[in-house]
Amino acid sequence: MKKKIVVLFGGESSEYSVSLQSASAVIRAIDTEKYEPVLIGITKKGQWFHFRGEVEQIENDTWQQGDITTAFLLPDSSIHGFMEVKDQSVSTHRVDAAFPVLHGKNGEDGTIQGLLQLAGIPCIGCGILSSALCMDKDLAHKIAASIGVKVPRSIKINRIGTKDQIKEWVKSLSYPLFVKPVHAGSSFGITRIEEETDLLKAVAYAFAYDTEVVLEEAVDGFEVGCAIMGKEKLIVGEIDEIELSSGFFDFTEKYTLKTSKIHMPARITEEMAKRIKETACQIYRTFGCSGFARVDLFLSKKDEIYFNEINTIPGFTSHSRFPNMMKGIGYSFEKLVMELIEQEVENI
Repeated sequence: MKKKIVVLFGGESSEYSVSLQSASAVIRAIDTEKYEPVLIGITKKGQWFHFRGEVEQIENDTWQQGDITTAFLLPDSSIHGFMEVKDQSVSTHRVDAAFPVLHGKNGEDGTIQGLLQLAGIPCIGCGILSSALCMDKDLAHKIAASIGVKVPRSIKINRIGTKDQIKEWVKSLSYPLFVKPVHAGSSFGITRIEEETDLLKAVAYAFAYDTEVVLEEAVDGFEVGCAIMGKEKLIVGEIDEIELSSGFFDFTEKYTLKTSKIHMPARITEEMAKRIKETACQIYRTFGCSGFARVDLFLSKKDEIYFNEINTIPGFTSHSRFPNMMKGIGYSFEKLVMELIEQEVENI
């Protein structure tokens, strides 16, 4: 019998729309001769539904008007699956594994991973602790620094404060600064500021997305990424490089590349690529990542490697950075998706 793989999509986070695109691509790539995808969507309000319609309805966000029934994962490990409510009757369905294609809060931060562990359902991707740690930009930097990886100087604040208070807090930092929500992705709530006059506005904007904000010095250089897949044995993709014409790699640039470019492979020496891969693998293992993740780093003009962040569920369309880096070592998008599923379910 085909193994049943739950694909979770949508979610309550600001990255809901990104999840729909990633999940649609993943669903299309699953070999239905071997696996049966079971699609569970989560609305922006946190409602869970079993969806039986076409992938296009997920892609264009009309899935909630399609064939749906209320459904949710059960923390009862003896059921090993989800409960469905239809026409006032209740049924349970066993599944073999789950692939959370969710970005941001309540999806990439350990919450869904914890529910899957309670339910006894293998999770394709990082587990509870690594997901939670990687989602916290402040803690992630502290952990990276503890193993000798350079990190930008930063401070964390948990309230907006007055203008004078904020000025006092950032005295130890030098401009330009990045002002970021501690727990958010896709560059939501992030501002790069060049001078103190923009500080208060940037902090208020970041607090619109989170209850904690980090203020971080900019690294004089450029961003590189490293795609990593696996558990004990790691498979490392090519390094990519983000070329910016101005500003930073915000949400618009990430999904339109309006004025920026992504070079894959990065325009660096083989020796530097090796150093970046070794550093990324060290970080991946330190955080206890498994399945897959994208480690983002900065390369300074002095050839120093700085840690930026880890995305435990990076963008997953055929044109996203993680799949493209893996394409650089011979993985088609379909092969990549199947490899991620098979490394989790091969022993089931």
